[in-house]
Amino acid sequence: MAIDTVFMVGTASWTDPTLVKSDLFYPKSLKTAEERLRFYAAHFNTVEVDASYYTLLGEKTSKAWVARTPPGFVFNIKAFALLTQHPAEVSRLPAALKDLLSEKEKAQQRLSRPSARVLNLAFDMFWSSLEPLRKAQKLGMLLFQFPPYFVCRSANFDYLAALRERLPQAELAIEFRHPSWVIEGAARHETMEFLRRHGLCYVSVDCPQGPSIVPAFLEATTEQMYVRFHGRNRETWFKKHITAAERFKYLYSERELQEQAERLRAMPNVSRAYVIFNNCYSNFAVMNATMMSQILARTRPKPA
Repeated sequence: MAIDTVFMVGTASWTDPTLVKSDLFYPKSLKTAEERLRFYAAHFNTVEVDASYYTLLGEKTSKAWVARTPPGFVFNIKAFALLTQHPAEVSRLPAALKDLLSEKEKAQQRLSRPSARVLNLAFDMFWSSLEPLRKAQKLGMLLFQFPPYFVCRSANFDYLAALRERLPQAELAIEFRHPSWVIEGAARHETMEFLRRHGLCYVSVDCPQGPSIVPAFLEATTEQMYVRFHGRNRETWFKKHITAAERFKYLYSERELQEQAERLRAMPNVSRAYVIFNNCYSNFAVMNATMMSQILARTRPKPA
């Protein structure tokens, strides 16, 4: 029997500064984070949390999110920087982690190579902070977005395998940003089979195309699927000294979204698909998420 896919459509943030400043989504009367989340959750059924990448959030924050959103709303949480081999700001580390640092590490602006003790505690704190969301059944995917220097090699396969061991109860989504993992042919096949064996969800991306950019294609390595729409602005993709909003400044046309919706609908054996718009410039992401929700609601799979 074919699986009827449930689509969860939203944006990569509900607090993006350019969105808040635009006055094109949130009413001017909404001044607080609580009011904006309640408003956002009245329009979409999911969101991707970006703040969790920069700092380890506390359970108090998760509890607040549970209270401010309706039943069925789902948060997808971006993994803390240290967990994806990114450097983390030392000043933003919790006291418990700082206590494990050497004096030299404490004096650094960013921590790039944490000790095993620091990394283990960071994983534990990250997971425990999400307990209120888990209990309320509002926790979706944990998004592990790896840096471009995380290339396809044996040690990194081992790191990915260890994620499942560290977080056995979590739904884990893996986004690569180096094309060596998914170039056409044997490499892509090996990566996808590895992810399937370990119960890891491949993050499909829509983005500009080029020799040093991860290719855009849809793949599901678990029954749940995760797709991130980054926009197709190749001119700004590698541009330095610009904001994320400028990098991902791209408004998808209805035709482009219709094409993607048809491909999403055609994906077999997917029970739930998260469709996240990261073209976070002004109200572009909320416009495209709204449009995609409407298209998916009216699009039906073609008879076999």
